[in-house]
Amino acid sequence: MHFSLSKSANTVTNFVGTVFLLSLLGGFLSDSYLGSFWTMLIFGFVELSGFILLSVQAHVGELRPAKCNVSIGVVCEEAEGYKAWIFYGALYLVALGSGCMKPNIISHGADQFDVKQSKKLSTFFNCAYFSFCSGELVALTLLVWVQTHSGMDLGFGVSAAAMAVGLICLISGSIVYRNSPPRGSIFTPIAQVFVAAISKRKQICPSNSEMLHVTNATSGTNTMISNNVTLIHTEKFKFLDKACIKIQNNGMTRESPWRLCSVSQVEQVKVLLSVVPIFACTILFNTILAQLQTFSVQQGTYMNTHLTRDFQIPPASLQAIPYMMLIFVVPLYETAFVPLARRFTQRDSGISSLQRVGTGLFIATFSMVAAAIVEHKRRNSDKMLSIFWIAPQFLIFGVSEMFTAVGLIEFFYKQSIQGMQSFLTAMTYCSYSFGFYLSSLLVSFVNKVTTSTSTSTSTSGGGGGWLSDNDLNKDRLDLFYWLLSALSLVNFFNYLFWSKWYSCNPSLSHSPSPITEPRQLVLDDLEKQTSITIINYNTNR
Repeated sequence: MHFSLSKSANTVTNFVGTVFLLSLLGGFLSDSYLGSFWTMLIFGFVELSGFILLSVQAHVGELRPAKCNVSIGVVCEEAEGYKAWIFYGALYLVALGSGCMKPNIISHGADQFDVKQSKKLSTFFNCAYFSFCSGELVALTLLVWVQTHSGMDLGFGVSAAAMAVGLICLISGSIVYRNSPPRGSIFTPIAQVFVAAISKRKQICPSNSEMLHVTNATSGTNTMISNNVTLIHTEKFKFLDKACIKIQNNGMTRESPWRLCSVSQVEQVKVLLSVVPIFACTILFNTILAQLQTFSVQQGTYMNTHLTRDFQIPPASLQAIPYMMLIFVVPLYETAFVPLARRFTQRDSGISSLQRVGTGLFIATFSMVAAAIVEHKRRNSDKMLSIFWIAPQFLIFGVSEMFTAVGLIEFFYKQSIQGMQSFLTAMTYCSYSFGFYLSSLLVSFVNKVTTSTSTSTSTSGGGGGWLSDNDLNKDRLDLFYWLLSALSLVNFFNYLFWSKWYSCNPSLSHSPSPITEPRQLVLDDLEKQTSITIINYNTNR
């Protein structure tokens, strides 16, 4: 399209951010109206149409700008008018399809397991991540090679063919899938709780939770969980309990569901509020990922890319390094680490999903430490360093992502309410989007602050900020990496606080173990009764 470097970078950033944000739309449509299978099928064809359109545009000369050669002084004409519209239309068809499919792939696969099969479910999440790593590796190596040597039209064509094969595989198993039916708008019962709690804000909650409203106000009330499961009352966010206070009217009229909610309905909202801090702590983690896909790649352009005399490594291909490693590490984690950890923790998954996320957040800090050390060495080296010097920062982050990404998906799915699995799974991808957007804000903020500081103190190097120049030899990328490592460490301690604060509702325990077996007994009892009173329930986390 002959876009400028800055415009191309913004296009990529906007595309990636849109893909991950649209995962929320896919999760909402799946849980509320379509179900995961039909959501994947519909938006799979949307993504396929986008790839086909990109392939056609890249192949037909009339639909793209004329070829040019910058090296001989020819000015490249940027795509405008209908050519740009076709490009952006196709690009965002891919974004819409991919974004809406992402959370449903995970939730649909997990739905095929019984709730009590926690060991198999944990294995599924690891296998799914292994598949994603394999796909990323193929895209960053084989597909890039095809596009470089055979043209973008063939590259997009291969992507379209792969998408078509995936849809055929999806359809072929349709008769054996276990499909969770949609339950109507997932936001209506949430809104009802807040409206009811606000309208009764002056009421005083009874000291005995048994006096709160247990069953739905009306038989047709929309709830996010099936009617045969009741959530146990918890003490967090007690202001929401006011939505369960019954107003005495001598039984003459039944209160509206917007005025009176059940305990289960309120607890559903408490679960959603409880996972928000955990979600927020992973945003900075994905900001670090954004640096590896931007500045670290740019680092590589200032280093020796020759593997042999005649073979060079494209700096962008460095992003394939962690996926090459993870293809071997993920099976090792599943077959060696999990059984060993299971002997000590008595958990089917080895360690809890929150422990897994925290481990990844801690390791990510060292990725930025390694990046800062290498950048400092590169700036002060008398000769050009090999590009493999920046491989450790990719490898370290790859290990951290194996812990955090899979742990977060597993956490959201296992703590989700039946009927909201896809939407909560989509929050994992939403974290990626927020991380990339935070990266843009952080870079702008750091540039503004360091530019002002440099100007006021009249330091050497002029009034430029740490990242204000296009030349890394003049910028201070090493200091920016040190800043990110410090922020990452602070974020880790912040996560420790919130993970200790978090406690799941006992009725949502999906992982039977010595710690959770009493909770599972409660859940089994709840499934047999329409209501139950729980007295002196204690549990250790």
